[in-house]
Amino acid sequence: MINKKQSLTLVSAVALSLSMSGCSVFDWLIYKPDIPQGNYMETQQVEKLRIDMTKEQTEYILGRPVLRDSFSDDTWYYVYHFKSGRDASIIHKELIIHFTGDKISSVTGDYDLSSDFNTPLELSTLPTINEPDLTPLLPETRPDSKPLVEEKRPTLTNQPEKSNDPDNR
Repeated sequence: MINKKQSLTLVSAVALSLSMSGCSVFDWLIYKPDIPQGNYMETQQVEKLRIDMTKEQTEYILGRPVLRDSFSDDTWYYVYHFKSGRDASIIHKELIIHFTGDKISSVTGDYDLSSDFNTPLELSTLPTINEPDLTPLLPETRPDSKPLVEEKRPTLTNQPEKSNDPDNR
């Protein structure tokens, strides 16, 4: 038979275990913010990189690196770390740029480089589009010289104006 002291101990142990597990049961109700850290980079930014680019050009495209090698300024580290507050998933991406002198010599990391990466900027070409016809289309030279929009103009009739004067009816 269970006495009063044992039943009180048993009830308090059950209450303590429920209160300790209660935090994990209601964890989905608690707001946890997303935590982004480092350099967020789009793939379009990384695809703009070319071999023999200067440090200034690289910094203009990607921004300042998270870490520069303290003994030699020839290695730059771009690191992005994102922890989701909802499901605690982690995204970690790195881009390491190696310079020889003042120019990019190699790029390694989690991002895909463009197929034109090994073509220096001086030898690469910008994408071209079809050149538009720059001659303006004036109404006289348009194939159809009619107006594009027909206006409805009110017709005017010769009617005397009505006045508010009681003597003039």
